[in-house]
Amino acid sequence: MSLVENTERGLYCRAGDFYIDPWSPVDRAVITHSHSDHLRWGSKKYLTAAANVPVLTARVGPQDVEGLPYGESVVVNGVKVSFYPAGHVLGSAQVRIEYQGDVCVASGDYKVQPDRTCAAFEPVRCRHFITEATFALPIYRWQATPDVMRDVDAWWQANAAEGRTSVICAYSLGKAQRVLAELLQLHGPLLVHGALQRFLPIYREAGVTLPETAHASATSVRAAGGKALVVAPPSVLGGPWLRKFGPVSTAVCSGWMRVRGTRRRRGVDRGFVLSDHADWPGLCEAIAATGAEEVWVTHGYTEPFARYLSEEKKLYAIPIETRFKGEALEETLTETDAATTEDAAAEQQAAAQDTTSREAVAAGAEAAS
Repeated sequence: MSLVENTERGLYCRAGDFYIDPWSPVDRAVITHSHSDHLRWGSKKYLTAAANVPVLTARVGPQDVEGLPYGESVVVNGVKVSFYPAGHVLGSAQVRIEYQGDVCVASGDYKVQPDRTCAAFEPVRCRHFITEATFALPIYRWQATPDVMRDVDAWWQANAAEGRTSVICAYSLGKAQRVLAELLQLHGPLLVHGALQRFLPIYREAGVTLPETAHASATSVRAAGGKALVVAPPSVLGGPWLRKFGPVSTAVCSGWMRVRGTRRRRGVDRGFVLSDHADWPGLCEAIAATGAEEVWVTHGYTEPFARYLSEEKKLYAIPIETRFKGEALEETLTETDAATTEDAAAEQQAAAQDTTSREAVAAGAEAAS
């Protein structure tokens, strides 16, 4: 019998009486990371990786939260719980639970590619592994991040030369900070939407090196004379926020840009294949490294991936239904009303606090020209 069962509230450890990334409020929630499909407001107690505590509280406000450093453990009702880096976003973790000699690991979302903004994925040996499957088809294979960023750099440079503001859309927690951290050089000011601006101090306090940014407003964008790079969440596409900036070139960073036609359907000028989830080789590599005999496959291409693991890798693998959305929520540009409302509120707050002068932005544009 597995240590974890799938219930109407999410993954539940009966021996420890806690849920992993529950879908509704519970007495004790163990959280892998702070994306909105894995973190819900209202639980009585939260347990998460220490690196995730500032992010969690930024998302859901002050809570009863216990943070545990990676690799250390705590006993919850006789069950040993520990966290190991998942490589997804800042503070993301795999949850390892051990009870009476059995070990289960719930991966949450993860990737194996290097990322300057979060701790690298660490394989954890276990009998039972619960894996995501967002990009679990052989077509999904990522380029090295520097190669993608060279394409971003060339796109921004070409737009700046033509006086067109570059607007790159990336999920406000994780992907946006990764884009900023990986930029090769600056061709003008870096301006950011309020939804992601509020997370930048958390990343900097965690030791992540990010370039200087200012709030993206009609004034700051127009003062840059088309040389700015604006980083914003996908929810701004097609809305009034972009229309106040004058001529722009739009782009999206997403694993879904690997599929021909996605960029055209979304009506953007460029698509850059950059994902915070594991690609096909990464998923296969990560699962093999766990040594797991039993694999549960969640959110994404669950059925074909479970079938592949069963038939080709001879594992006991089954798909399980969850409400986790992976990049289907984070990056397909069809965010929930709640996420859009959160973006709008953050943007309003950032605009109210913005003290960047027209002269400072103009000076940045001039220095980069």
